[in-house]
Amino acid sequence: MLSHLPPKPRIAIVRFSALGDVVLVSAAINALLSALPDAEVTWFTSPLTHSLLHRMPGVQFIVVDKPRSFSDYRDFYRRFRERDFDVVLAMQANLRINLLYPALRAPLKIGFDRTRAREGQWLFCNKRIAFHDNHLVDSFLSFVEVLTGRAVEASWNLPIDDSDHAWANDQLRHLPRPLIAIHPYASKAERNWLPERYAEVIQRAPCSIVLTGGNSPAELALCEQLANVAPDRTLNLCGKTTPKQLAALLGKVNVLIAPDTGSVHIARAMDTPVIGLYAVASPKLTGPYQRLEYCVDRYPQAVHKYLGKDPEHLPWNTRVHHPDAMSLIEVDDVMLQLGRVLEGTK
Repeated sequence: MLSHLPPKPRIAIVRFSALGDVVLVSAAINALLSALPDAEVTWFTSPLTHSLLHRMPGVQFIVVDKPRSFSDYRDFYRRFRERDFDVVLAMQANLRINLLYPALRAPLKIGFDRTRAREGQWLFCNKRIAFHDNHLVDSFLSFVEVLTGRAVEASWNLPIDDSDHAWANDQLRHLPRPLIAIHPYASKAERNWLPERYAEVIQRAPCSIVLTGGNSPAELALCEQLANVAPDRTLNLCGKTTPKQLAALLGKVNVLIAPDTGSVHIARAMDTPVIGLYAVASPKLTGPYQRLEYCVDRYPQAVHKYLGKDPEHLPWNTRVHHPDAMSLIEVDDVMLQLGRVLEGTK
């Protein structure tokens, strides 16, 4: 532990962002609480994050929207200028969030390394984690390791309520096993697999299908289309779940099939196998943490074909921004992994 930390350090965590990202951060927060059980941990985050993680043991949440105007920043500074912390873990690096860090008073502010400290984050922090080309979870664990001076491991225990588990059980009670969840839509279109290939997987899979997703018109339309492929054994819950209900649901299926999206990390946190579909980014960076064995990884081929480069010698966080990258994933690739998962559940 850093020698100047008090016995009960007051630690502020700053991470807003999407559900998948904050699920990854939550694994590091659990590691922090294991290493420093007497710490007073305060997490600054958004309403959507809080809807999934509220009642997380040992964490006080301060729920605010991301600032969008000068008045938003002024209100944030006024609200917290009298609040003192011992440490700020600056776990998000973009300009909108970076401008919040001066409002949080603490003698120690730990941020990302210069490679990942985007948009000037290093100007607002006085200590950095080291750069490693590793999974996002490992980068968040590095904050805890810098603070405590010891190696830590990721752990999840999402605070899912009994009512959410009961809801999930009620939804699934009429579907025979095995159960496949398919979350077919990512927030960025370039990560999405072809709808006709999802449809073929549904046709060929000897299983019940549960469709999940958000409530955007595009997601709802896609899931409605896929629900009609095998309506007698498909449950369409797209747009019908809260974050906690989604987590409970993904904890009760046999496997999730999804592109690079937040449901992958929620399923991983619930210890459900994931057939992740990757071509735009490497699953070694954003896949189900330490559970990549069922992922379909066509990122190396996409790098060769669309970037003309060697995937072994790329800058950190390189993405393949090509509309055809995900078409490198074939239905047979997914069916092969599905067979492996289901064989292991027997």
